Amino acid sequence: MSLYYGIACGRKSFWCYRLLSTYVTKTRYLFELKEDDDACKKAQQTGAFYLFHNLAPLLQKSEHQYLPPQHSLLELEKLLSKFGQDTQRIEDSVLIGCSEQHEAWFALDLGLTSSSSRNASLQKSEMETELTGSFIELRKALFRLNVKDASLLSTAQALLRWHDGHQFCSRSGQPTKKNVAGSKRVCPSNKIIYYPQMAPVVITLVSDGTRCLLARQSSFPKGMYSALAGFCDIGESLEEAVRREVAEEVGLEVERLQYSASQHWPFPNSSLMIACHATVKPGQTEIQVNLSELEAAAWFSHDEVLTALKRNHPYTQQQNGTVPFWLPPKLAIAHQLIKEWVEKPICCSLPA
Repeated sequence: MSLYYGIACGRKSFWCYRLLSTYVTKTRYLFELKEDDDACKKAQQTGAFYLFHNLAPLLQKSEHQYLPPQHSLLELEKLLSKFGQDTQRIEDSVLIGCSEQHEAWFALDLGLTSSSSRNASLQKSEMETELTGSFIELRKALFRLNVKDASLLSTAQALLRWHDGHQFCSRSGQPTKKNVAGSKRVCPSNKIIYYPQMAPVVITLVSDGTRCLLARQSSFPKGMYSALAGFCDIGESLEEAVRREVAEEVGLEVERLQYSASQHWPFPNSSLMIACHATVKPGQTEIQVNLSELEAAAWFSHDEVLTALKRNHPYTQQQNGTVPFWLPPKLAIAHQLIKEWVEKPICCSLPA
C-alpha cells in the first residue's frame, strides 16, 4: 500500500508527486493521533483494545502459544457497563500502534486505578470468566507469543506502568493529566510536560577470539547463562558503559567493541537494550567475578555454545539431577547476540 502526495514546488503552479511508503504514512498517522486529542478519540471509535489487569495481559491459549484477543470500543463499553463501571475508564487507555489500514490499537488496564478515576479495580477472576481468557504475567507468557504480539504487549505494559507511576508532578505534587493517546502527561499547575522514557542498558558478549564469556545472576532460571548487562550511568557514552560494566562484573579490560542491535525490554521497568560484541586484550582473560553482581561467569567454547543453541528443552534435568547449560530464548536480544558470535565472531575497534 502506498499513497501519492502532491507537493507545491517553489513559485511554479504545478505539482510534484512522490511516493510515500506504508511505513511513512503509518508513522505520520500515529504522530497525528499523539498530537491531536480529537483525532485520537475518533480513532478509538473504530480501533481495537488490548486488555490488562495489574499489568498482566489478557491472553487465550491456542495450541502451543498465547494469543491476545482484541475488543472493539462497543464491546468494551458493554463490558464496563455490565460490571457497573463508568465508561470514563476508557480515558485511561493508551495508544500502542496501528495496522497498515490505520486501525488504531489501544491498551487498557482494568486492575490499575488512576488518580482521577472514580472506579475501583475490577476483579480478575470475574473478568477472566467473562472474557474467556486469562490475565497472565507478561514475563511468563512472552516467549509463547509471536514476535508481533510480544512487541505490542511489551510496549503496552511499559506505557501502562509508566502512567501508573507518574500520576503526580514531581515539582508541584499535583495530579498530572494524560493526553488521549497517553504519549505525555502535563501538570496543570505549572505546565511541565512528562514523556514516557526508557533506561539505556548495555548488553555485551565478550570474546577472547575463540571463546565467549557468559555469566548468570542468582535470579536467573537454573542453568541459564547470558551476556553481561548493566545500566548506563549518567554522563557515560555507550563505549564507556561497556568498558565499565565488563571491568566491574568480571575484572576484564575491553580492547575492541562492535555495536550489534537494540531491543526494547519491558522488565523490570522498561529498558532499551543496546547489544554489543567486545573482545578483551590478549593474555588478559582471567575472570574475577564480582559476587555482588553475579553468581558465576565462565568462558565457553564455540562448540559448547553451538550445542546450547541447538538444545530444544533447556529445562530438562539430566539423570544425575543437574540442569544442562542453556541460553536465553530466541526472542531475547542476548540470544541473537550469542548466535551472531557463533556464526561470525568478528569485532571492530573502539573509537578513540
